[in-house]
Amino acid sequence: MKHIFLDTNIVIDVLSERKPFSVSSSKILTLAAENKAIFYLSTISYQIINYVLKKGDSRKNIIALLLELESMTIALDVTGAIIKQALNSNFGDFEDAIQYYCAMSNSKIDTIVTRNVKDYKASSIDVLSPDEVLAMF
Repeated sequence: MKHIFLDTNIVIDVLSERKPFSVSSSKILTLAAENKAIFYLSTISYQIINYVLKKGDSRKNIIALLLELESMTIALDVTGAIIKQALNSNFGDFEDAIQYYCAMSNSKIDTIVTRNVKDYKASSIDVLSPDEVLAMF
Protein backbone atom coordinates (compact mmCIF):
# COMPACT_ATOMS: atom_id res chain seq x y z
CA MET A 1 0.00 0.00 0.00
CA LYS A 2 1.27 3.46 -0.91
CA HIS A 3 1.66 6.09 1.81
CA ILE A 4 1.11 9.48 0.19
CA PHE A 5 1.51 12.94 1.66
CA LEU A 6 -0.90 15.52 0.25
CA ASP A 7 0.43 19.01 -0.35
CA THR A 8 -2.15 21.60 0.67
CA ASN A 9 -2.72 22.74 -2.91
CA ILE A 10 -4.19 19.35 -3.85
CA VAL A 11 -6.92 19.64 -1.23
CA ILE A 12 -7.62 23.31 -1.94
CA ASP A 13 -7.99 22.50 -5.64
CA VAL A 14 -10.69 19.96 -4.82
CA LEU A 15 -12.57 21.84 -2.12
CA SER A 16 -12.58 25.16 -3.96
CA GLU A 17 -13.24 23.43 -7.31
CA ARG A 18 -10.27 25.12 -9.03
CA LYS A 19 -10.50 23.99 -12.64
CA PRO A 20 -8.69 22.36 -14.35
CA PHE A 21 -6.63 21.23 -11.34
CA SER A 22 -9.57 19.86 -9.37
CA VAL A 23 -10.24 17.08 -11.89
CA SER A 24 -7.09 15.05 -11.17
CA SER A 25 -6.93 16.10 -7.52
CA SER A 26 -10.49 14.84 -6.94
CA LYS A 27 -9.49 11.46 -8.32
CA ILE A 28 -6.58 11.40 -5.85
CA LEU A 29 -8.98 11.80 -2.92
CA THR A 30 -11.16 9.05 -4.39
CA LEU A 31 -8.21 6.68 -3.91
CA ALA A 32 -8.41 7.38 -0.19
CA ALA A 33 -12.13 6.64 -0.10
CA GLU A 34 -11.46 3.36 -1.93
CA ASN A 35 -8.67 2.39 0.53
CA LYS A 36 -6.13 2.14 -2.29
CA ALA A 37 -3.61 4.31 -0.47
CA ILE A 38 -3.06 5.89 2.92
CA PHE A 39 -3.02 9.67 2.79
CA TYR A 40 -1.35 12.10 5.17
CA LEU A 41 -1.84 15.81 5.62
CA SER A 42 0.00 18.26 7.83
CA THR A 43 -1.97 19.89 10.62
CA ILE A 44 -1.03 23.30 9.24
CA SER A 45 -2.89 22.40 6.03
CA TYR A 46 -6.19 22.47 7.91
CA GLN A 47 -5.62 26.09 8.89
CA ILE A 48 -4.59 27.07 5.36
CA ILE A 49 -7.59 25.30 3.83
CA ASN A 50 -9.94 26.97 6.31
CA TYR A 51 -8.43 30.38 5.52
CA VAL A 52 -8.85 29.93 1.76
CA LEU A 53 -12.38 28.51 1.94
CA LYS A 54 -13.80 30.97 4.48
CA LYS A 55 -13.80 33.69 1.85
CA GLY A 56 -16.61 31.92 -0.01
CA ASP A 57 -18.39 29.53 2.34
CA SER A 58 -19.96 29.30 5.76
CA ARG A 59 -18.09 28.05 8.82
CA LYS A 60 -20.57 25.17 9.15
CA ASN A 61 -19.90 23.95 5.59
CA ILE A 62 -16.14 24.36 5.94
CA ILE A 63 -16.06 22.38 9.19
CA ALA A 64 -18.11 19.62 7.53
CA LEU A 65 -15.60 19.47 4.66
CA LEU A 66 -12.65 19.44 7.06
CA LEU A 67 -14.25 16.66 9.12
CA GLU A 68 -14.70 14.58 5.98
CA LEU A 69 -11.11 15.26 4.99
CA GLU A 70 -9.91 14.31 8.47
CA SER A 71 -11.74 10.98 8.20
CA MET A 72 -9.86 10.16 4.97
CA THR A 73 -6.37 11.21 6.05
CA ILE A 74 -3.88 10.94 8.87
CA ALA A 75 -2.93 14.33 10.32
CA LEU A 76 0.77 14.85 11.00
CA ASP A 77 1.77 17.40 13.60
CA VAL A 78 3.97 20.32 12.68
CA THR A 79 6.52 20.47 15.48
CA GLY A 80 9.09 23.02 16.51
CA ALA A 81 11.77 20.78 15.02
CA ILE A 82 9.97 20.79 11.66
CA ILE A 83 9.73 24.59 11.74
CA LYS A 84 13.46 24.82 12.52
CA GLN A 85 14.31 22.49 9.62
CA ALA A 86 12.08 24.52 7.29
CA LEU A 87 13.67 27.79 8.39
CA ASN A 88 17.14 26.41 7.76
CA SER A 89 16.31 24.79 4.42
CA ASN A 90 17.00 25.91 0.88
CA PHE A 91 13.33 25.81 -0.10
CA GLY A 92 12.19 28.90 -1.94
CA ASP A 93 8.77 28.69 -0.29
CA PHE A 94 8.54 28.39 3.49
CA GLU A 95 5.16 26.62 3.46
CA ASP A 96 6.52 23.99 1.03
CA ALA A 97 9.48 23.47 3.36
CA ILE A 98 7.12 22.87 6.27
CA GLN A 99 5.13 20.39 4.19
CA TYR A 100 8.28 18.58 3.11
CA TYR A 101 9.76 18.20 6.60
CA CYS A 102 6.37 17.18 7.94
CA ALA A 103 6.27 14.40 5.32
CA MET A 104 9.84 13.45 6.22
CA SER A 105 8.82 13.06 9.87
CA ASN A 106 6.91 9.88 9.02
CA SER A 107 9.09 7.07 7.65
CA LYS A 108 6.11 5.33 6.01
CA ILE A 109 5.54 8.15 3.52
CA ASP A 110 6.97 7.25 0.12
CA THR A 111 5.40 9.93 -2.08
CA ILE A 112 4.44 13.59 -1.91
CA VAL A 113 1.70 14.64 -4.32
CA THR A 114 1.66 18.29 -5.32
CA ARG A 115 0.82 20.49 -8.24
CA ASN A 116 4.16 22.24 -7.70
CA VAL A 117 6.63 19.40 -8.24
CA LYS A 118 9.45 21.83 -9.12
CA ASP A 119 9.23 23.35 -5.63
CA TYR A 120 10.42 20.03 -4.14
CA LYS A 121 13.45 19.42 -6.36
CA ALA A 122 15.73 18.65 -3.38
CA SER A 123 13.33 16.05 -1.97
CA SER A 124 14.57 12.63 -0.94
CA ILE A 125 10.97 11.36 -1.19
CA ASP A 126 9.34 10.84 -4.59
CA VAL A 127 7.39 13.98 -5.54
CA LEU A 128 4.70 13.46 -8.15
CA SER A 129 1.92 15.42 -9.80
CA PRO A 130 -1.67 14.22 -9.37
CA ASP A 131 -1.62 12.71 -12.88
CA GLU A 132 1.59 10.82 -12.11
CA VAL A 133 0.08 9.41 -8.91
CA LEU A 134 -3.06 8.36 -10.75
CA ALA A 135 -0.93 6.56 -13.34
CA MET A 136 0.46 4.36 -10.53
CA PHE A 137 -3.03 3.04 -9.88
